[in-house]
Amino acid sequence: MYSSNFSNLSDNYPFSLELLPKTAYMVGGAVRDRILGRSREYLDLDFVLPCDAVKVARKIAKHYKAGFVLLDPQRQIARVVFPQATVDFAQQSGESIETDLHRRDFTVNAIAYNPHTQEIIDPLQGCADLERRIIRMISPANLQDDPLRLMRAYRQAAQLNFTIETDTQIAIRSLASHITEVAAERVRVEINYLLLSSQGTPWITRAWEDNLLTPFFQFATSESFAKLTAVDDAAVKLAENWQQLSVKLQEYVRDTVKTTWLSIAKLACLVNPDPEVAEIELQKLTYSRAEIKGVTTALKLFPQLKLSQMSLREQYFFFQEAGFVFPATAVLAVGHDILVEAIAPLIDRYLDPDDLVSHPTPLLSGKELILALQIPASPLLGKLLAEIAVAQVEGKISTSAEAIAFARQLVEG
Repeated sequence: MYSSNFSNLSDNYPFSLELLPKTAYMVGGAVRDRILGRSREYLDLDFVLPCDAVKVARKIAKHYKAGFVLLDPQRQIARVVFPQATVDFAQQSGESIETDLHRRDFTVNAIAYNPHTQEIIDPLQGCADLERRIIRMISPANLQDDPLRLMRAYRQAAQLNFTIETDTQIAIRSLASHITEVAAERVRVEINYLLLSSQGTPWITRAWEDNLLTPFFQFATSESFAKLTAVDDAAVKLAENWQQLSVKLQEYVRDTVKTTWLSIAKLACLVNPDPEVAEIELQKLTYSRAEIKGVTTALKLFPQLKLSQMSLREQYFFFQEAGFVFPATAVLAVGHDILVEAIAPLIDRYLDPDDLVSHPTPLLSGKELILALQIPASPLLGKLLAEIAVAQVEGKISTSAEAIAFARQLVEG
């Protein structure tokens, strides 16, 4: 009854099916999503082959001049990377595809599809669980085999808008202590997914209540997780008046760091409020330097937004320190009950590219100042340039000649 859902998938395969053996099966999330009618621009496919999985992967990669990665030589798993798809090929575990499916995590991920015959293999009633919209384990032993599966239950519930079946929930709680056996970076990936949108907030909260996150966020409390909802709500509230700020909150910290600024604000709710302690927590979870800097900067700066009025000088130095982290700082502040009206002028400044307080245009460079004043490069140079910028935003100077005269006065005075 589900084969029609796969009818147009063959048009989207990044390679010809003729290169696949007749006994190959597609498995996992791609099958699940196709049955649910979920589509993705970027395909992520998994195939199980009874033999020669790596050999077939190499052949396909060579034929299409695609990227090839040997993921696990022992278990015979390889990846072929196309411009719009990633395809993993794995050697079948056990004597049959049914045996392989019985070793997986959840029933909804234990459905196989043969693209040659359109046959669906579903020994664990995964299709029925898809209809019921539930995440059901295959067995507690399978979860313990790879304890990251404990976290994946929450991620997939959030991703699919499913619920976790009762016995599965009980098993996860009883196995929660095993999560520390998992490499920290793998846990981090699951945490990041749950922080990406408001849909993940109740599920990351549930994961903490079930003791899966306690080893990683030792200072978090129920109030910390309540703040996640507050930050989600704050993002919606800010978007009502500043759509441009909302767009920036959804931007990645860097092209190579797929964490949004909204996720940074939410992550700041879960760590110790002391930036130095928070840094140690985040290092243990293998967050990048850019992500850690984002969280610690937001933690340090958002309390300053409680001040009813900042002078132009204070605003200038605030923006200098905040930089790209300002959107995360602003939404974190509103999530901590700082009034939108109180920070509205700063948001307006940040979103105005011509605003000299938030986006200063230097009147002269450090090199020009060194030549003009005949001073060496030193920490004094940085201080002089900062004072020139402040004088500029305060309207005291507006030309490079005035800036040089102002700096000379500071040096001689």
